[in-house]
Amino acid sequence: MEGLISAGINFKSVPSFSHTSLSSILVPAFNHRVTRPVFISPSRIMRNSKSFNSVAASVQPLEASAAGRLDNTLPSKEVLDVWRNAEAVCFDVDSTVCLDEGIDELADFCGAGKAVAEWTARAMSGSVPFEEALAARLSLFNPSLSQVQDFLEKRPPRLSPGIDVLVKKLKDKNTNVYLISGGFRQMINPVASTLGVPLENVFANQLLFGSSGEFSGFDTNEPTSRSGGKATAVQQLRKVHGYKSLVMIGDGATDLEARQPGGADLFVCYGGVQLRETVAAKADWLVFNFKDLINSLD
Repeated sequence: MEGLISAGINFKSVPSFSHTSLSSILVPAFNHRVTRPVFISPSRIMRNSKSFNSVAASVQPLEASAAGRLDNTLPSKEVLDVWRNAEAVCFDVDSTVCLDEGIDELADFCGAGKAVAEWTARAMSGSVPFEEALAARLSLFNPSLSQVQDFLEKRPPRLSPGIDVLVKKLKDKNTNVYLISGGFRQMINPVASTLGVPLENVFANQLLFGSSGEFSGFDTNEPTSRSGGKATAVQQLRKVHGYKSLVMIGDGATDLEARQPGGADLFVCYGGVQLRETVAAKADWLVFNFKDLINSLD
């Protein structure tokens, strides 16, 4: 998961949600004392965005910077076979499905952007346990329920170019699509609904609030709240559904963790937003544009 830090990326066009007419999305806010559903209307969330047709953003040529150092940008026949025949594809959300790191954007909105972004960089490089980084980042700004709702309305998520087309093509092939994120359901559920991904196919964390809307932590029972959580989620999916082949797509160390026995058969590193070279170097396939994945399905 998980501002856009140290990548030198400049976005000129801001995509906006489209293709889907959404009704209100139920975003629950729970804690041990209160079970109180919070309804956030996607039309409210999206009304300030300009165009969400996956318009190409202006991104620095990360491919050129990596060309001389990484040799996994051209997939082998074996990798292509797994990709084309995958029964399930799991996507990371922040800096993969979406252009932003959700927690960094929320922290910036709440006035703690720089400090939180530094923690995010450490978490995504794998230098600190994810659960430690998540708790540390949230403690820097303690977002209230009203701040989260205000943030979602004023700073709606921005989809990465081509992700809507890729998800549609996978669904047309009867491939099951999942979103597996260390981010928060409050931000990810609207994205899932826009892409036509069932909310039951979302693995993510849950912000917790007290009876007055004050921040009270996050649900540590969610598998993605800790290191190795994405691998756990993928293993659960394979066990429950019996998938013979499953692919994980993401940008960070937590996504790479899903590539292990009993987990993902293939890890595709998406470097179109963030290029984390220590992660990219270990990927089965490194891509910088979702068009590569779309075209290879034909």
